[in-house]
Amino acid sequence: MPFIGVLPERESLFQPQPRREVAVSDAAAWRLNPQHRQVYDKLTLALDAGLKAAPCGVDPRDCGIAPDTLVFVKPIVNLAGMAVRARAVAADAVPPEAGSFWCERLQGTHTSSDCLVRDGRAIWFAHTRGSDEKHHERPIYWDVGVPLPELEPVLARWVADHLRGYTGLCNLELIGGRPIEAHLRGSNGFFDFYGPEFLSAWVALVDDKSCAPPPPIPGGLVISVFGAKELSLEQQARISALGVKIQPDLHTPDRSAILRCRDKSLGLTLCGQLGLTRNNQTA
Repeated sequence: MPFIGVLPERESLFQPQPRREVAVSDAAAWRLNPQHRQVYDKLTLALDAGLKAAPCGVDPRDCGIAPDTLVFVKPIVNLAGMAVRARAVAADAVPPEAGSFWCERLQGTHTSSDCLVRDGRAIWFAHTRGSDEKHHERPIYWDVGVPLPELEPVLARWVADHLRGYTGLCNLELIGGRPIEAHLRGSNGFFDFYGPEFLSAWVALVDDKSCAPPPPIPGGLVISVFGAKELSLEQQARISALGVKIQPDLHTPDRSAILRCRDKSLGLTLCGQLGLTRNNQTA
């Protein structure tokens, strides 16, 4: 049976195919994993992590939060792009938005970790770190393949507590070491940099075959070109000539393209050339 929810432009990555249905998108993961779909409830995730949070309609000021303090507002469950409609607002301006919640705004490094899980036990990690520079709270780039051993006990405990009986791939996003989102799939936008042994190990795991965890991932840089303006043909030609892959983004609001670069130093330079970071240069 095939991987479910693969975007057409990404199909070449997903080989070999598993025998059973395996989710790549959140919508497919919710449908295929009824015993564990509760992880998509982000309000419960926040409360379980000990954060101040409540459905919109509960005034943050009544929960001891100062009126001018920024809180984060986002949908409680959103399977069509988990960051859609997420934004920071003042505590005294939280809208009575049906289906959304507010949460204290976390500070610190934004990380995304994929975990291969066997029967509720994490057996392998791939870590990615978001840039400090943001566009509307979203990292400008993601540094794939960074060592973050200090997070692995936190991730392993979360998996053991919330995914008992689950086998497959999951993802947990943290800010400052505290969870903000969980997914019953991996960060498939980063799979290009996970190395040739990753997909085979994942497929063997879900097909209940002998599975040796893959080696540490080679890594790379995934860059978001935010804004409505598309890259010019001249810019695209220059970027492609550097060996950087360009993927037009037809699915994410306010992002025109995704760039994938194996050479991290080159990728950081490119961010400056495109005016995406403070190191602005002429593209």
